[in-house]
Amino acid sequence: MNPSEHPVGKASLINDCCQNPIEQTPAAPSRRIFVKTAALASAATMLAHSSSSLLLAEDKAATTPTSENLVKTLFQSLTPEQREEVCYDWDYKDDRGVLRTHVSNNWQISDANIGSKLFTKDQQEMIEAMFWGLYHPDWHDRIRKQLKDDAGGYGKHQSIAIFGDPEKGPFELVMTGRHLTIRCDGDTTPHACFGGPIFYGHAAEAFNEEPSHKGNVFWPQALKANSLYTMLDGKQREQALAPQAPPEAQVNFGSQKAPVGLLVSEMSKDQQAFAADILATLVEPYRQIDREEVMKCLAAQGGLDQCRLTFYRSNDLGNDGVWDNWRIEGPAFVWHYRGAPHVHVWVNIADTSKYAITTRG
Repeated sequence: MNPSEHPVGKASLINDCCQNPIEQTPAAPSRRIFVKTAALASAATMLAHSSSSLLLAEDKAATTPTSENLVKTLFQSLTPEQREEVCYDWDYKDDRGVLRTHVSNNWQISDANIGSKLFTKDQQEMIEAMFWGLYHPDWHDRIRKQLKDDAGGYGKHQSIAIFGDPEKGPFELVMTGRHLTIRCDGDTTPHACFGGPIFYGHAAEAFNEEPSHKGNVFWPQALKANSLYTMLDGKQREQALAPQAPPEAQVNFGSQKAPVGLLVSEMSKDQQAFAADILATLVEPYRQIDREEVMKCLAAQGGLDQCRLTFYRSNDLGNDGVWDNWRIEGPAFVWHYRGAPHVHVWVNIADTSKYAITTRG
């Protein structure tokens, strides 16, 4: 089958976040570097775990294939029958539009389950190495926990699709599952950071988490953001706190009719520095080149100065004033954090506000 003729049924979707995914999921040096463009040169210092870890990473990189190289090797190894299941034209469309630009909280982009007999053992090992290469090593254990809690573990309920031609470019591999959309594109996708919108989430101990979100690997991100809220004065809190969060999947650029939230440019110097630190925390799980791409795209749209931070009073678990739902939004930047009933995070970043995606939540 020609990839351009790929049937719509090859990409399945679960509209809501199921409580039992195993049964219901288809088997298939400056803290202101994000604030002031002039400080971009210090990005590696701020975002790196430490100088020694960077040196170790560089040494390892000399002997370890990159995720992109692994995608190319995987592509070359696929049989015609496998390509029917895995490969799509670059701009393949279905009822959701251009499929590679789609994101959801719980879906399978194809029937190509990475743990199935569709793939050989060598191919499965390539896919797994590619996947872990997209994350910073410090986060591997936390990602393993999230996958175990939400989907029975890595390789149980995740699928992949390859768009384009990794040998000629552009190309992109997308992996999806419950609380997962991650991409590997070798920076060949025009305008888009991460190769397109991504999604992460976690339901650690229950679908309906307690206010403490015990065991949730992503809850510290919300605690970091809430720490900035406590730094705001009364007038700033009025600006930063909105009554109702928008629909979580509403992460297209310019999707909100009127700007809400507190502009980073209107914060004090120490608050701006803390806002930059929040962003550093958000990108921490990902590999260095993706962290840098976030910064690059953000700088193209005026930097963090042009973003608004908004907390939402709605769905405050325990009514404790620790806001479970919040959002950072700029002209071509959306990082939407929904913490109730458990964590869902939608990320859409580009170097232009004209970049379009499709979502379903």
